[in-house]
Amino acid sequence: MSAKNQRRRRGQVGRVSAPTVYDVAERSGVSIATVSRVYRNPDSVRAQTRDRVLEAARVLGYVPSENARGLASRTTGVLGLCFPDYSDPDAEAEADDTSDDSAVMLYSDQIIRGMERAARRHGYALLIAASLKGGPESLVAKVAGRVDGFAVLARTVPTEDLEVISRRLPVVMLAGPREIDHLDHIEVANSDGERELTRHLIRDHGLRGLVFVGGEKDSPDAEARFRGFRDACAEAGLPVPDEPDLRAAMMTQAEGERAAETLLDRADREGGRPQAMLFANDQMAIGALHALERRGVRVPEDIAVAGFDGIPLSRMVRPALTTVRQPIRRLGEEAVELLVQRLAEPTREPVSLMLPVSVTRRASCGCG
Repeated sequence: MSAKNQRRRRGQVGRVSAPTVYDVAERSGVSIATVSRVYRNPDSVRAQTRDRVLEAARVLGYVPSENARGLASRTTGVLGLCFPDYSDPDAEAEADDTSDDSAVMLYSDQIIRGMERAARRHGYALLIAASLKGGPESLVAKVAGRVDGFAVLARTVPTEDLEVISRRLPVVMLAGPREIDHLDHIEVANSDGERELTRHLIRDHGLRGLVFVGGEKDSPDAEARFRGFRDACAEAGLPVPDEPDLRAAMMTQAEGERAAETLLDRADREGGRPQAMLFANDQMAIGALHALERRGVRVPEDIAVAGFDGIPLSRMVRPALTTVRQPIRRLGEEAVELLVQRLAEPTREPVSLMLPVSVTRRASCGCG
């Protein structure tokens, strides 16, 4: 490091300040302007150069900031939320057609609502970063340098980036397994909920021909729900599948429609339709209801359908959807509470919360 940068980073003997954009530029061998473009407009920088700058930033522990003084003093008065923008235009359009404005709220919307409510209560504003355009590093840059602390949903930001950011800011991980032991963490009882739902279909309705539509393997919540499904099948003496019958990449309503069509086509070829279709979330299950109706399959008389999440739209569709209701809004509220506590007590022991879920029995499985 040059003498100039050594002086810049040392405010007094034995005390080294946080790494700056100058340090990142020097370590990566580029200009300060290039470092700035990497965080503000990553597509404008060659991939090789961008990777070199980001690696230098990780090594140094650099956090980009719109307001360095605010970051250092933790006085922005803002909390952040990072989540992948997996919007579902089909589900949103359907919710818009109902008379209940709350029906449009999907999973991430309810987390936001919960965080907003709790943040206002503590005198904070909420900054949301919900786009993966430009990559997860861009998402982190949008939030980490402008807030006092932030919550991040599983699969949004790479673990190594969270490690760097958590050196400077309180971070709460939402959903999924606890990837970093020293961070506060909140999840819901996904496996328990799916196990109870599957038990209900087997014990109370006598259904034994069950199929499960999951998400991608790197979706921790979907995988936990599949484990619960497998556990209930094992308890009942049913075949225990190694993999879901189908996997959906985005877990949207359109994906659920396609999954139901595929399962019906497969059954028509091989003989014997399933007695119940279980989906890893409500959005896919709602899509399946539409596909089954188009094919003339009655729900629940011919095939029962169940989801997971308990989004408002699940009670608006016909037949109303049997699901596992998780406290999504509370997830956001608890995230704010943990961030506020961490800001007040930076050295307290990390907390890991498991929020309970409940089975909501409705017409799509023959209840209600």
